[in-house]
Amino acid sequence: MADRPCDITDLGNGRYRVSDAARQRLAHAAGPPEARWVFLDGRVYVIDTRGPAPAAAGARGRAHDDEMALASPMPATVAAIHVTVGQTVAQGDLLVMLEAMKMELPITAPRDGRVRVVRCAPGELVQPGVALVELE
Repeated sequence: MADRPCDITDLGNGRYRVSDAARQRLAHAAGPPEARWVFLDGRVYVIDTRGPAPAAAGARGRAHDDEMALASPMPATVAAIHVTVGQTVAQGDLLVMLEAMKMELPITAPRDGRVRVVRCAPGELVQPGVALVELE
């Protein structure tokens, strides 16, 4: 898809039609305008329109990046929690599995760290943009 030009049509309510010469697909978007979560073909993408963080952003930039990476991209149900407080995790480790719209949405560690807080429970309905896990 990235190699081919495509047309994107806003269908309203966070839905978009993505068309190229070969096919049409439906994409769903959620989250704040500066960092939209986009669901297309069973995959989740984050579109960050803020541009690169300034060099002086330091820890504040990392905290914001963590908040987005460790939050649900849309209303979802917590299917499973794979970490405990104090556990050391590596970048890419599965932390929480969510379920929404008949899709599994894995929340993975954006960086190496240690789990400071788990803010959700299995079976809980979570909202977009709210951090589910905090890392130290």
